[in-house]
Amino acid sequence: MNQTPSPKIRVFGLGQCSLDYLVQVEAYPPSDAKCEFQTLQVQGGGPVATALVALSRWGVSSSFAGVVGDDHFGSLIRDSLESEKIDLSGLRLREGGASQFAFVVAEPGRGTRTVFWRRPTGRPLAAHEIDTERLQQAEMLYTDGLMIDAALAAARLASGSGIRVVVDAGTLREGMLELARLSDAFVVSESFARQLIGGDDPAAACRELAALGPRLVGVTLGARGYVASEDGQLIRGAAHRVQAIDTTGCGDVFHAGIAYGMLEGWSTRKCLDFAAWAASRVATNLGGRTGIPRCDDYPGPARDSDSPSTA
Repeated sequence: MNQTPSPKIRVFGLGQCSLDYLVQVEAYPPSDAKCEFQTLQVQGGGPVATALVALSRWGVSSSFAGVVGDDHFGSLIRDSLESEKIDLSGLRLREGGASQFAFVVAEPGRGTRTVFWRRPTGRPLAAHEIDTERLQQAEMLYTDGLMIDAALAAARLASGSGIRVVVDAGTLREGMLELARLSDAFVVSESFARQLIGGDDPAAACRELAALGPRLVGVTLGARGYVASEDGQLIRGAAHRVQAIDTTGCGDVFHAGIAYGMLEGWSTRKCLDFAAWAASRVATNLGGRTGIPRCDDYPGPARDSDSPSTA
């Protein structure tokens, strides 16, 4: 019996997927207090999963590799990704395991949020579980490096096959700098940059990361924008100003914006500005996926992102 071939994908994502419960409160409570919340949202989350949702809404086909448990949360995570037309042939079910889960408390008046999360209890995705044939059909590997053995194996294969590697690096864990050496774009959080250099100097973090080999490196700085470096040239960009309700998912969609621009062949400055714009739209809603904007609504590069900085 002939099998129907899988549709071609452009992005192979490998990393976290989560179910998020999100609430709004007027102010985060002190210990040993009761706190009434006003709004509750339940939606899918996770850095790679949310980035693929954004890319799918922008017309980019993708496949996701990760793990869920055989619990109710796992079913909801799967449903949330299937509804976005993301291929889940690489999603592995861990029998008896609990899926990744987060409880997010947003303070709209301050534009901040607190995240309580639990990683999946089943074993991480292993290198031998990667669908290498599927990966080699893609134009880009997109990973957060959390399941580092699988991420490194996928990155080695992708790099050796001429497939671009994009990394959303949230925390400096073992193996992340090796992953940077295999990457085309390696953009880190502010906390990663501080861990790397032992202080608050994103430009210095960019220089150190660029020395590992990625063409594009960067540090996301929330409301302060971003600092990036392309081929040794420093780029500083401002955040797009909005009235923030919840910053959950902003970093995920920022990274998705970079990936989208790379796939479209945009200049790096346009990729970064689009990423910052898309992330700002996400902050105007509760949760990381509700506010993902239409790419056709992007107004174009901001003037202050047009010129490189040599600082």
